[in-house]
Amino acid sequence: MSTRRAGLLLHPTSLPGPYGIGDVGPAARELLAWMDAAELRIWQVLPLTPVDTFGSPYASDSTLAMEPLLLSIDDLVEDGWLLAREKPFFTGRGTRVDWPAVTQAKAKALGLAAERAVAAGAVQLEPPLEDYALFRALTREQGAPWHQWPEPLRRRDPAALAAARDRLAASVARQRALQWLIGEQWARLRRESTRLGVDVWGDVPFFVGLDSCDVWCRPDLWRLDDDGLPEAVSGVPPDAFSAEGQLWGHPLFREGAHADEGFAWWIARFERALQTVDCVRIDHFRGVCAVWENAADATTAMDGTWVPGPGRPLLAALRERFEDMPFLAEDLGIVTEDVTALRQEFALPGMTILQFAFDGGADHAYLPHNHQRDRVCYTGTHDNDTTVGWVHGLDETRRDRMRRYLATSDRDAPYALMRAAWRSVCDTTILPLQDILGLGADARMNVPGTSTSNWSWRAGVGAFSLSLASRVADEVRISGRHQG
Repeated sequence: MSTRRAGLLLHPTSLPGPYGIGDVGPAARELLAWMDAAELRIWQVLPLTPVDTFGSPYASDSTLAMEPLLLSIDDLVEDGWLLAREKPFFTGRGTRVDWPAVTQAKAKALGLAAERAVAAGAVQLEPPLEDYALFRALTREQGAPWHQWPEPLRRRDPAALAAARDRLAASVARQRALQWLIGEQWARLRRESTRLGVDVWGDVPFFVGLDSCDVWCRPDLWRLDDDGLPEAVSGVPPDAFSAEGQLWGHPLFREGAHADEGFAWWIARFERALQTVDCVRIDHFRGVCAVWENAADATTAMDGTWVPGPGRPLLAALRERFEDMPFLAEDLGIVTEDVTALRQEFALPGMTILQFAFDGGADHAYLPHNHQRDRVCYTGTHDNDTTVGWVHGLDETRRDRMRRYLATSDRDAPYALMRAAWRSVCDTTILPLQDILGLGADARMNVPGTSTSNWSWRAGVGAFSLSLASRVADEVRISGRHQG
């Protein structure tokens, strides 16, 4: 069997369906069947963890929980947790996720399903998710970040936590049930992906948000002051995405504390991720070597400085636990020689982005003639414009370089870039669905450094046609990525 494979980048929220947001139900199973017909053997998703108020899965309140809005209403009915008449009615536009409206529309139905799961005695959770259920219930009660809660709750006084569990028993039970239900539905989808021979790749963000269950449970693992606030915050220096850099604002790790306990928190995090997917993309892999530290009160990331990350000891601990190292390194941005050396030492595939390939001369590493097998080739990621949008936005210098290299016209350039990705010597090629569908900039998933109008794109009904699957399968076979 060929080691060459092709895949698709698409988050479940972007699937079509009648409830305002994609989910892990019938449309996800339809996607898997379509991928099988298209000879695509990898489905890459974004983090499946709970989203923030903007819909971002990269600013979650838990590294272990899953987003309940991914629950399929239709499957809840099929499984007897909902009555057909209790389905929510959603009138929002089908091609965008309106996060506040979707949350409101699905809340009652999900609540009913959770109550019935509790009443049936069906809910079983691992201890870390029990902590999250309490955290969510307390967050709703207190209406504030955990570091603003009353001192006994903030410090996790056992008596205060026990009293909270009693006081908020119904709310805690609802959160427990939602996590159990989404876990059950996702497991069903994974069984289908396994049956069809489609691997699912996930994503683990490097940093963790301050107002998260993780930091509340283990504040000693982060650089916090006595009030529970960050001593310094994360970001990246000025780059192609932002002239002022990106000030992300996550608290930084207390690296010595993690090392002292053998990186147990990191290992548990990846264990959980690999319970849900086959392979994990380590987001911001550059941070393993060094992170961009900014003052806690900084307004831009321009004046930060590089400080050491967890480094080789973290990857050594992960290799001891996961011998086959089922990870992909997101080694984009400012990548120094030590980052590349660390990735190669642990045999982690890196990433190659074709949209960046025309920013320099013939020696640019992302140009196809410079590709290497141990990298995954993309036209773009969720942080890039669609390829159609990218072509339209090129300056004349890069546009001319792209046209001459690909021997293409502007009109045909998006497909030419996809073909270059499929033909690449990289063992794996993964394309965003937006590119396969030939969609423009309005289908972009995220613009780094901005907080609004992101994470909301959805595919239209009928996107997964058999004729499109046939065309993609033909490219996969011609490129030697067929797995039959």
